[in-house]
Amino acid sequence: MAAEYTEDDIKSLDWREHIRMRPGMYIGKLGDGASPDDGIYILLKEVLDNSIDEHTMGYGKQIDINISPEGLTTVRDYGRGVPLGKLYDCAAKINTGAKYDSDAFTKSVGLNGVGIKAVNALAQSFIIQAWREKKTRKIEFSYGEVHTDKEAKDSDSKNGTQVTFLTDNKIFPKHVNYRLEHVEKMCRYYSYLNPGLTLTFNGKKFRAKNGILDLLSEEMNTAPLYEPIHLKGDDLEIAFTHAPESVENYYTFVNGQNTHQGGTHLAAFREAYVKVIRDFFNKQFDPADIRTGLWVAISIRVQEPIFESQTKTKLGSLYIAPDGETIKTFVLHFLKEHLDNYLHRFPAVAESIQKRILAAEKERKEMSGIKKAAKERAKQAKVHNKKLRDCRAHFNTKHKAGAESTVFLTEGDSASGSITTSRNVETQAVFSLRGKPLNTYGLSKKIVYENEEFALLQAALGIEDDISNLRYNHVVIATDADVDGMHIRLLLLTFFLQFFPELIRRGHLYILETPLFRVRNKKETFYCYDEKEKEKALKKLGQNSEITRFKGLGEISPEEFKFMIGEDIHLDPVGMQEGKELQELLEFYMGKNTMDRQNYIINNLREDVDNAEIA
Repeated sequence: MAAEYTEDDIKSLDWREHIRMRPGMYIGKLGDGASPDDGIYILLKEVLDNSIDEHTMGYGKQIDINISPEGLTTVRDYGRGVPLGKLYDCAAKINTGAKYDSDAFTKSVGLNGVGIKAVNALAQSFIIQAWREKKTRKIEFSYGEVHTDKEAKDSDSKNGTQVTFLTDNKIFPKHVNYRLEHVEKMCRYYSYLNPGLTLTFNGKKFRAKNGILDLLSEEMNTAPLYEPIHLKGDDLEIAFTHAPESVENYYTFVNGQNTHQGGTHLAAFREAYVKVIRDFFNKQFDPADIRTGLWVAISIRVQEPIFESQTKTKLGSLYIAPDGETIKTFVLHFLKEHLDNYLHRFPAVAESIQKRILAAEKERKEMSGIKKAAKERAKQAKVHNKKLRDCRAHFNTKHKAGAESTVFLTEGDSASGSITTSRNVETQAVFSLRGKPLNTYGLSKKIVYENEEFALLQAALGIEDDISNLRYNHVVIATDADVDGMHIRLLLLTFFLQFFPELIRRGHLYILETPLFRVRNKKETFYCYDEKEKEKALKKLGQNSEITRFKGLGEISPEEFKFMIGEDIHLDPVGMQEGKELQELLEFYMGKNTMDRQNYIINNLREDVDNAEIA
């Protein structure tokens, strides 16, 4: 019998309760800090964005950021300072802020009056202090509630605002921890977009002389084919060049916000660039050939921007301003004028671009025959090869469960057999690898497409050309946690990073986490993913409980797999560092067997041996 539905069931939450109950709506995922899009970095950005907006308006040339080993975070700017009478409202009244008034903040990131309140609500300690016109006021909060609020007093400190907070470990994982490299990258990007601004993070200074030109020079992993073209207008700045590699690389920003998922501004650039190049050379080059090898940084300022989520990683705005032209038209007019003029003034650069387009065209035509053969093999495989156990729902169709579609990439028949038996045939598919795949690092597309294993995998995923026809929303690498399994995992990650980075950028690639232990007695069973969970299970079930240590996926029965790939599935999303850092990592781990890598392995093995002997 259904429960009775009455007026008593209708509840209203205050702003603190709503944010604390649904933190994901405001800051994305509550990770442990390992990924740069974890919630703690969103909190830091919400505070930093306010300081950046002050600088953008012409106030404050320095921002100091300090993060203690315990995670206590302090951001101090030297802007105008929050008006002291409104300090509480800005920190604790939802939908309150200066950014609704376009005269105070014309093209800022934070427009909805939520950001800093989310930081306050999700912090066990939150302190905001403002200095303004020789006066200062400080308010201390705890879990969003006022703890101390003293009257304004005299002060000789420079104008500005300081926010100090410590995240609430009741909301965030207790082991959450800032990764300094993620914060440093955030500071570098802010400096690229704000020439003249100095950010100091734990004593380290970040300042860019040439704006987004510095971004390209520091991020590119190969020498550019020509000096980057730098085009700058009032609300749009673009820097780009070509590299010999075939992958397109984009760094996009809106009002200083890193929109790593792109959006309408990126789509406008890609389309406009093709049109201007075609018009300049008076030839209908293929769009893919024109964009092959592009490295681009785009910074646009939009009045009242609309993002597709509170974390602001993808622009959804269609217009440059509420009463202005579309972003698509704005970018096209900008490139028509500035890029066309540039290419006429620098014919050597135009010649380099044309050569790169013709090289891409030649490569594409050479690849067409190889792709055709690969597709034929894939068709044959669908008929004669049972390595792909498909599901009914697919991501590139209108199937109602398409968003849940998942494919597991497994090693060998034993693991794939268990998953296949226990999977949900509606939404879960299995692709079984025949062994260790090819190491694709440094290889050309031609060689990879001629590899039967990867040709079949690309066909199964529907990504032979690009990921626009991706058949599964979740591509899950499911390998053993032993040496061979980790090696296969690295080989697959290398393949996707080299040839389909968009699959990772758009959040489609995952690692399946499987439990290390099973702890059970006659009444209950617990699956434990680490030692802490095992100890917790033993405390509950008793020290005499049966403990099983799983060594491989093949040891896990189909019945147990139903639990592990069901509602409680543990998926670790794969993230990626852009630019040089990524290439250096791939070179170190997947490149030639260098002495540096040999020494690294030897040194770490010695450490493990020493620890084992001590134990």
